This record gives sequence, structure tokens and C-alpha cells, in this order.
Amino acid sequence: MNRPFHWPAEFGRQAAVWLAWPANASDWPGRFAPIAWVYGEMARRITASGQRLRLLVGDARREAAARRVLRDVGADLGLIDFFTLPMNRGWTRDFMPFFVREGERLVAVDCRFTGWAKYPDHGLDDAVGAAVCRQLGIEVVPALYEGHPVVLEGGAMDGNGAGDVLTTEECLLDAATQVRNPGFTRRDYEAVFGTYLGAENVLWLGRGIAGDDTHGHVDDLCRFVSRDTVVLCREDDPADANHRPLRENRERLTGARLADGATLRVVDLPMPRPVVFRGQRLPASYANFLITPRLVLVPTFNDARDRLALGILAELFPGREVVGIHAVDLVWGLGTVHCLSHEEPAAG
Repeated sequence: MNRPFHWPAEFGRQAAVWLAWPANASDWPGRFAPIAWVYGEMARRITASGQRLRLLVGDARREAAARRVLRDVGADLGLIDFFTLPMNRGWTRDFMPFFVREGERLVAVDCRFTGWAKYPDHGLDDAVGAAVCRQLGIEVVPALYEGHPVVLEGGAMDGNGAGDVLTTEECLLDAATQVRNPGFTRRDYEAVFGTYLGAENVLWLGRGIAGDDTHGHVDDLCRFVSRDTVVLCREDDPADANHRPLRENRERLTGARLADGATLRVVDLPMPRPVVFRGQRLPASYANFLITPRLVLVPTFNDARDRLALGILAELFPGREVVGIHAVDLVWGLGTVHCLSHEEPAAG
């Protein structure tokens, strides 16, 4: 396959943002009740910025429930499109396709979703992305390597829209834990990224953060905020489980070069203090933010460092409003704002 695909950066032009209305209480056991209101606040903020929202709902009953919440919080229903399909969970970042451009056209590169190579109930989610793209008239291209479907989640990747992508060895190269594509090597993945995302340069980080159910998704620790700049989480407490892996990741990026030869700029982003519920360390991270054309939604954790993280991101996104989304309940689902959402780039 030799098609000139280009994966746009999240900070580029967008047509819409995708969310899937929460319906699986097992993702937030004992704390499910407030989750719909967190979604409602995200939807209100997104539509208030003028951005179109595409909302997946499992059935007519859940659509009615979503509409009630959205009306109550003051979201602009005129900017929300509803799509009714059955789902297992609804973490759109990971089961929706990679939207790429081919010239002026938008194309959906559909990778297999296998429940993070961990959960057996993933078949409905695996089918949703391709189905809604076909409803919208977007060509769906299955991602294949040597004739076999490729498993890849959106949260495992980040890109700058200029041929550079970020990922982690822990997520993609671990041969024993949550193995997405058995037998795949670094070279195999880089071939896939080149073919389907137009990647010319892959920046491999090591391990992800403590508590991450996905086994190392990069969107919890390092994100592109412009063509030549990333934010990278930093933990200064040597006793914290995140201290060493985040320090090692910074060492990997020190002096790193981009596809165009430029030196990568790395900006430190603090980690919140550990968030623990029922004895379990949760993957709380300010890096799990969503970028839209006029807005950046950042998870916050009732932490003194919330303000510092918001301030750093506000300086990096001067043309956008940077807003905190209360995520103490949300992170009990082992993901927050970026994990739940998926941008759709503008065509052309």
C-alpha cells in the first residue's frame, strides 16, 4: 500500500470532537452517578467554544438521558450530533479510527481494538468507529501489516502533524504484558506508522505512569503542543513510583531531533500528588488534556499543582482558553479527558 496519508496534529484544524455517553457502570464502580455530569461539563465547554460535538449513545434510552443532562448544564444541542450504536464501554480515543488526510480528503485508518489486550468485552467497541465513519461518508481503510490487522489505540500515539510521532516501548514492545501485536518489533511498528500515519520519525519513550491500565499509553505522560514542542510530565519526589521512569523519559528526549532536523523543545509539566481510591493508585496526570481549536480541557484533581499545570498550558496555548475539568471521580475509570475524547480533523 502506498497512499500519501498525513496524520494531522491535534492542535490543528478540526471538524468535530467525538465523545461516547457513559453507560458502563463497571468502569466507575461505586462512583458512576457523577460521571454523566462530568461529560455534561465537557460538552458544555466544547459547544460553548463553537466546536461541533459528535456524541455516541448506546440506544434511544441513553440518548434521552444524555439530552436531559446536556439541557440541564446548558450545552448547545444545536452543535451536537447523536449517533446510536451499541458499545461495550466508550473510550473513543482508543477505538475510533486514526483520522488522516489524503490530499483534500479525510480518511479513517481503522486499527483493531482488543480492549487494551486485557478485557474480553471489546467487540462492540471495535466495530463502532468504522460504522459511524461510513455513516458520515468517510472512507475506511483497515490497517494491515503483512496481510494481518494491526491493533493500535489512539492513546498509544501522539503526533505533531509534521512527520514526528511519540509512543512508548512499554505499551507496544512488551512481549509478555498486554501484547497488542505478538511478534511485532520496533521496525514493524515504524513501518505501520510510516504507511498509515505518514510518520518519518518515531520518538520512543520507555515506561508510562503508575496506575495506567493501558500499560503505557503516551497520552498520560508526553504530548505535542506545537510542531517542535512537547510537554513531559515530571515527578520530583524520588520516593514516588513515577519519578524514575519520567526522569528516564526526559533523558531520552534531551537533544532529540525532529524529522526536519530541528531540536525538540521539552517543557516540564508537574504531576499531581498520588490519587488513590480503595487502595489503588490511579493514573492521574495533567498530560491527559484535549486540544480543540479554541479550547484546551485539562483534568484537575483538587490539588495545589492544578493551578501550576493550568498556567504552564495557558502559556503554551496563548490563543486558546485553558479550562480545568474536575477529574477526581473520572480517573477512577482509569482514564480522563483525552482518553474519553477523539478529535476529527477538518478535511482539506
